[in-house]
Parts: sequence; structure tokens; C-alpha cells
Amino acid sequence: MIEIENLTKRYADTAVVDNVSLTIEPRTVAAIVGTSGSGKTTLLRMINRLVEPTSGIVKLDGVDNRALPGHELRRSIGYAIQGHGLFPHRTVAENIATVPALLGWDKARISARVDELLTLFQLDPADFGPRYPHELSGGQQQRVGVARALAAEPNVLLMDEPFGALDPIIRAKAQEDLLAIQKRFGTTIILVTHDMEEAIHLGDKIAVMDAGKLVQYAAPAEILARPATEFVETLIGTGERPFKLLSLEAVSEAVEPGRAQGEAIPATATQRDALAELLWSGRQALPVKGEDGADLGKVTVKGLVKRAARPA
Repeated sequence: MIEIENLTKRYADTAVVDNVSLTIEPRTVAAIVGTSGSGKTTLLRMINRLVEPTSGIVKLDGVDNRALPGHELRRSIGYAIQGHGLFPHRTVAENIATVPALLGWDKARISARVDELLTLFQLDPADFGPRYPHELSGGQQQRVGVARALAAEPNVLLMDEPFGALDPIIRAKAQEDLLAIQKRFGTTIILVTHDMEEAIHLGDKIAVMDAGKLVQYAAPAEILARPATEFVETLIGTGERPFKLLSLEAVSEAVEPGRAQGEAIPATATQRDALAELLWSGRQALPVKGEDGADLGKVTVKGLVKRAARPA
């Protein structure tokens, strides 16, 4: 769990982050979204103390992040940035091994971890381990960057616009890889993005920053249904395009196994109609019936929001 309490960062008379408080539950993805200069990256960097706060506290599982020297803290927290930040003079395997080596892992354990992560990211260890970053594609470099951030088995992974430099197709694959990795390892992920679609797609909760202040912190469905300010509403508006896709697809294509209580929605209704009914009724799931009245399963807020936010 990450608890941020009254966190502020000032440069001279300007509060870049202004009295922000929020709690990030363990094994979830929290997306921090906002325009350039909103304070989102500064907030992220105060978690691993790349930036020291002017005031306020960050606790990791109840422990003040100032309890350790900064360099030791950073070795326990994964960190991935836009453009991956790989060391150009080190091989892929050496890049991934950086933090485990600093922590004193033995060679066999390091080698096994490097092979595990490369395999997990669908990069053959024998082929890619000896390569240098310049020999990889942009998408491959990004995967190696995330693998390096995960190498020392951190409970927390910080990501600053990690997919911003990727083209849409590679970006979509990278996002799905991240969700699969998070599910496998149960890592708590805090991800900074300027893209509301990406925040909706990846985040269990979304923190919206505006001029240094936290203006809303809620699940994607709550933000879509009840934006707290005009600024949040504007950010949602920039993400309207993919939601229009829901009006073109039937509920039958979004059915999930399982049961739900209440009046059923027909499989022939649009996914947008189903999402609207769910949001405004405050329910998380609706039963779905076929034209013959047969129970087909259920449709959920989470499932529809993810479908809406997927890259076109």
C-alpha cells in the first residue's frame, strides 16, 4: 500500500504539487493523468525520492519512505520511463541485471531472473540477452526497460509515460503486456500519462492532476459518470472517440461468463447503451439474454470501460 499524505513540492513561490493526499491499494494500477505541468511526474518522483518533498509524507506499507537512504529506497522500487533509459554500453542481459547486481545477488540467481523476464516478454534469452540496445526495435527496447525495472522483484513499479514514444500498434501490445505482468506478479503500479484513454484502459483508479492539485481520484467508471470538475470533463472529452465505438458493437460481443442480478439487457443492444444503464443505475453488472430468452452471461462496467479504452 502507498499512502500519500498532504504532499507538497514548492519551487520558490510556486507549488508544483499542492497538498496532495491519496492511498493506492496493494496489487492495483493507479494512473496519474493530467496536462503538461500539472505536477504528475513530480508527484511520482517523490515516491522514490528522486524529488524530495517540501512537506508531507509518503508511506510504503506504513513505513515512511525517508526511513531508508534515497539510493537504497530506489533499489527497492522499479522505475521505467519514456524512451526506456537503457545503458547503451551494456547488453540487454546486463541492463536487466543492473539492480540485482547492486543488491548483491549471486550470478546464478541473476541469470535465472534475466532469462525468466526475457522469456516472459517473449524475447528469446539466447538471442536477445547478448544484444545491445541499439540492435533492438523501439518496442523491444521498451520491454527490456520494463523488465529491468522488475528485475529485483519490487513490490512497487513507477512508470513515467512509459509508452509515449511507441507507435499505436506497439503501444497497444505494450499495454497488454503490462497488464499481464501486473496480474502475474501482483505488483503495485503507479503510471503517469497525459492520455485519458490509456489511464482508463490500465488504471484500477485514476488520479487527475490540475495545476498541482489532485482534483479527482476514483475508478474509471466513477470518473466517466461523475467528473468532479470542468477540467476532468474536458479530459474525458478528449477520450470520446473510442466510446463511440461502443455504439457500433452489440452487447453480445462483450458478454462475460457468470450471473448478475436484476433486469436483463438484450444481447442485441449496443454496448454503449449497456454502459449507460450500468453507470446511471450504479450497478457493476447486468445479465444478458438472447433473442430466445436464454441467459447468455453478464456484461460489466469494468469490461465495457476496458473495451472502450482499447486502442482503435
